Amino acid sequence: MIEGHGDDLYRYKNIKMNFSSNIYNGTDLSALETYLSSRMAVVRSYPEPSAASLEQMIARECGISPDEVLVTSGAVDAIYLIAQAYRHEGTCHILQPTFREYEDACRVFGYQQSNEGALCWLCNPNNPTGDVMAVEDVLALAGLHRLLIVDQSYEDYTMAPLLQPADVVGQDNIILLHSMTKRYAVPGLRLGYVTASSAIIRRLREQYRPWAINALSLEAGKWLVQRGETAIPDLPSYLAETQRLRTMLNGIEGIETLDTQTNFFLCTIASATAAQLKEYLAREHGILIRDASNFTGLTPHHFRIATQSPAENDTLATAIMNYELHELY
Repeated sequence: MIEGHGDDLYRYKNIKMNFSSNIYNGTDLSALETYLSSRMAVVRSYPEPSAASLEQMIARECGISPDEVLVTSGAVDAIYLIAQAYRHEGTCHILQPTFREYEDACRVFGYQQSNEGALCWLCNPNNPTGDVMAVEDVLALAGLHRLLIVDQSYEDYTMAPLLQPADVVGQDNIILLHSMTKRYAVPGLRLGYVTASSAIIRRLREQYRPWAINALSLEAGKWLVQRGETAIPDLPSYLAETQRLRTMLNGIEGIETLDTQTNFFLCTIASATAAQLKEYLAREHGILIRDASNFTGLTPHHFRIATQSPAENDTLATAIMNYELHELY
């Protein structure tokens, strides 16, 4: 389950460059840290049972009603909540390869996988491929299933058009998942939210655990939404750097990268396994990449890269080239 995810930085002691996590790591969080330091007294009391104040702020930002928003402890919390709330539907369809937690959540609650499953899970932009499904195709997919869950956790990491909350709250079978973790680059706070029709949100609230959002996360979430700034200050330049990195890696014999519409992308290595390359880069260069072999449908030769600074990207490309030269000679 969660042990198979990327960003396993905690397993290593001397990592200097982390290409494993898809979250943008160039964000200055000092203002948030200062604010939270001034709000530590909130830990002396219980937080709101349902994060209603943050839901109201998100609803205003999205132009929808507060009863069409549900704040969760990260997008993963929402995934398991949805699987639990609709467990009597019995079958699910997961577009692979994709984020492992959809499969894990459905297994926990007894779903059987089927191409015509009642619930359909779509990651858009997709992790780990970086693909983005067009809005019209997403809507067509919704017409084939009892419920379509669209995980848009990386919506702030692409310039491709995506469904907006106002587009789906009038629909009776579409749920959008959103990640404040990704939007604001605060993975340790565990904040996400669901937007859907009020009827769907009511059904999810029936399974919602009280005090799911701790007091400091709630304070941080409200502060971040009020500020209105996302993690990536210049997305076009960041995505252009992603393409530059792909070009460098494609120029290395034995390395192939797949196209992407986000800041991360899949690669394959012919001369070794992704696990071998990962251990070499960590041990010899202090660089961490994502071994993507445990994504359903991928192979031991697949790995995932998330774009970092130009200098770090150059260092990665050189390190992989040196590895390939060593393997060849």
